[in-house]
Amino acid sequence: MITGAAGTGKTSVANYLRKQYHMMKVITHTTRQPRPGEQNGVDYFFETPTSMNKLHLLEKVEYDHHLYGSSMEGLQRGWQDGRDDVIVLDTAGAITYEQQLGTKVVVIFLTVSNVRVLSRRLYSRGDRQAAIHSRLHSAEYQRDLTLPDELAGKAHVIVNDDWQVTREKIDQLMAAQQR
Repeated sequence: MITGAAGTGKTSVANYLRKQYHMMKVITHTTRQPRPGEQNGVDYFFETPTSMNKLHLLEKVEYDHHLYGSSMEGLQRGWQDGRDDVIVLDTAGAITYEQQLGTKVVVIFLTVSNVRVLSRRLYSRGDRQAAIHSRLHSAEYQRDLTLPDELAGKAHVIVNDDWQVTREKIDQLMAAQQR
């Protein structure tokens, strides 16, 4: 599982794990509108507040006025197929996963050494300026900037300032997990 603040590279790391290590993406649910190029059932399951409330979710969080969540059924499908899954969560979701699933999960907390980089990354991925402003000033964003106490000593912290170095750290982590 990958967690950290918006713009730290969670999606890039998840995509790398899927491509390099053939992990399957856990598709989560959200009530936000799709970004340009996002597809329902591929990037997220885009829900209405009503449909979201009918789901059996392992965790659910409100972030920037939108709900996000993941289902236990989605995880169990992957486990039944004998595959490793990768999921991107905010820190509140990561805490829930770690508490409920324990050693079944590996937590990667992504951060950067200079938080000003994060706003530039959000602009470069095509988010609307109003949404970026709202996100950068939200309590959830501030919460996700630091490793929560509940994950201290359990999460693998990776500073994602340089993609090559980040990939090397991910590869080292994967090698250690396979032992």
